[in-house]
Amino acid sequence: MDVIEAHGARIPVLGFGTMTLKEDLCVELVEAALQLGYRHLDTAQMYGNEREVGQGLRDSLRGSGLKREDVFVTTKVWFNRLALGDFERSVDESLEKLGLPWVDLLMIHWPNAQIPLAESIASLCKVKKQGLAKNIGVANFNIAMIEEATTLASEPIAALQIEAQPYLDQTKVIGVARKHGMAVVGYCPLARGKVPADETLGKIGRAHGKTASQVALRFLEQHGIVPIPRTSKRERLAENLGSLDFTLTEAEMAEIGKLKRPDGRIVSPPQAPQWD
Repeated sequence: MDVIEAHGARIPVLGFGTMTLKEDLCVELVEAALQLGYRHLDTAQMYGNEREVGQGLRDSLRGSGLKREDVFVTTKVWFNRLALGDFERSVDESLEKLGLPWVDLLMIHWPNAQIPLAESIASLCKVKKQGLAKNIGVANFNIAMIEEATTLASEPIAALQIEAQPYLDQTKVIGVARKHGMAVVGYCPLARGKVPADETLGKIGRAHGKTASQVALRFLEQHGIVPIPRTSKRERLAENLGSLDFTLTEAEMAEIGKLKRPDGRIVSPPQAPQWD
């Protein structure tokens, strides 16, 4: 699988998002994803499934010829654990649950207006220096926060994770992330079920023998964004991988680009910053 490089991080261009997956189903799907060819797993302490993701990874490595270094694992620190000391404890807990000595990417999951950014960025950089994370990143930051974080950080911030799907215009924040050399990882790439029924995406998909979902993922991939679709169905794992073996034309990319709309954002919880 191709990778996107950013400040030394090598992030596989398609990931498997695990939010809401629990217990045996999570273990089975992580193992199935890696068997199918995924090399990028995305979890978070808040998802409550790090133990299962780690188990699925170990089950897949056993006897497969895959090595730990072949799989890019991301986890995140929840916004209520960003204070000095609590941040580090959160990371230790995540690694214990995952059963790993380090993760490939550790992220601040959401900003917290009650905790100075300088404090949480210092903790993020400290964890990297200790070797507990190979790379660090931030999620759900607005432009001002990205600018401040990169100024404060003593280690390079390798990635920004944001909502990225065909109905949401993230051009400004992506531009700032790229100015600082960050990779962009996109969650909710299928817009929580809106994409499969989209007529425009379906029409373009038929021209390529692909589904609307595969088209939406390919749209992001061709924009250099790493989508991390979540699914609870094994057949969807294979379908999502099918986004990697075709190319949308410039005209098709432009047509999909017109799907953006002012109310396109899906995820905006109470802790969200002022969006750009």
